[in-house]
Amino acid sequence: MEASAVMQNVIAAVGDLRGELVPSRPAFLLMKDLLIQYFRSSPLAREGGGPVNLAPFGELDFPYRKMGAIDTVDLFGLDELLIFSFYWANRSLYRKTLDVGANIGLHSMLMAKAGFEVTAFEPDPVHFGWFEENLKRNGVSSVTPMRAAISDSDGEMEFVRVLGNTTGSHLAGAKANPFGPLERFTVPVMAFAPLAAAADFAKVDAEGHEVVILKSVPRETWQRLDVMAEIGTADNAAAVFDHLNGLGVGMFAQKIGWQRATKAQDLPTSHREGSLFISMRPSMPWGDAARA
Repeated sequence: MEASAVMQNVIAAVGDLRGELVPSRPAFLLMKDLLIQYFRSSPLAREGGGPVNLAPFGELDFPYRKMGAIDTVDLFGLDELLIFSFYWANRSLYRKTLDVGANIGLHSMLMAKAGFEVTAFEPDPVHFGWFEENLKRNGVSSVTPMRAAISDSDGEMEFVRVLGNTTGSHLAGAKANPFGPLERFTVPVMAFAPLAAAADFAKVDAEGHEVVILKSVPRETWQRLDVMAEIGTADNAAAVFDHLNGLGVGMFAQKIGWQRATKAQDLPTSHREGSLFISMRPSMPWGDAARA
């Protein structure tokens, strides 16, 4: 079977099986291992890389990069493919989207290939440079990259680059005990609330700063905004649950098969437990363009 057909089947399958692909279940672990083996044998894993067909999104030219202990192949894990499937399934639902914590641009480019107009934010100047290069290599013009972090107000903040895993770099204070050698420098910061007011979807991967970002969104914005977020700790999960539950905003967790969370313990407490979909919708959309 051609690689494009393999990927089209995978993207479709993870969408169909989404309720079963809970990180703690054997089916998830099996698919995760098989997929990483597939991608490690693809051009994505070779120096110099080369285009790959990531059907149904089409061809993607995503050169191999090392980011400490993590590399670009790790960005194609099963959790990520679930989110990619969500983008494709909802390509007629969203138009103006935000990518908070864009890293080197994979999610931004796939959102763009799904037809979204994307404004993306990445504070690390090294990652941002690779991001801009990836946009040019792929001829993507519907992504506006911004070299900035996102918080609850405009200004500047200290940024902590984690040299052993630069995908885990973060705003100072967002993580209690960052591990290994670190670099610290100041980055521009933009307020999330006014950006969210003009968007209908946001992916938020803020490495521990998600509570500050999500709590800055007023209830009226949640009437039209959906968010796919990563939650970094149990304390953050409890704070997010209490705040959003108090506003009447729904939370749908991969950890429980994308069902609606009824308690803080239903929320993920790290990337290992999957993502959290946040919305005023009665259920998580997978291609249903109607807002109840």
